[in-house]
Amino acid sequence: MEGVKDASNLEDIKDLEDIKRLVDIFYDKVREDALLAPIFNGIIKDRWPSHMNTMYTFWQTVLLGDHTYFGSPFVPHAKLPVDHIHFQTWLKLFNETVDELFSGTIATEAKWRADKMAIMFETKIKHYQNTEFRNLL
Repeated sequence: MEGVKDASNLEDIKDLEDIKRLVDIFYDKVREDALLAPIFNGIIKDRWPSHMNTMYTFWQTVLLGDHTYFGSPFVPHAKLPVDHIHFQTWLKLFNETVDELFSGTIATEAKWRADKMAIMFETKIKHYQNTEFRNLL
């Protein structure tokens, strides 16, 4: 089948260079996506290099156990104007990117963690949007 990569030829995520490759390609897709691009580009503006560095350290910490990320990942996302379709699109692009680049235990873990993160963020954002107690952050 043309266009379908053979997962048996792909390696697993193993180091920071792999994390950077995953994050770079994924966010290239996000920055071009009709639904997500206006939100991400509108909020991040010219701070993409800083955002990318944060994403490298976040995923390096989550997937490789190298504790390089320090922060609270939800807080910057709490006020985003997003709903279920945005999270589904984000997750589709993320999983698609992982599957294009990698195969193995850590790649599977990356998709599982992204799914759990999307569920948690969507739930928390919805709660934040629907509550008067905005000082929770």
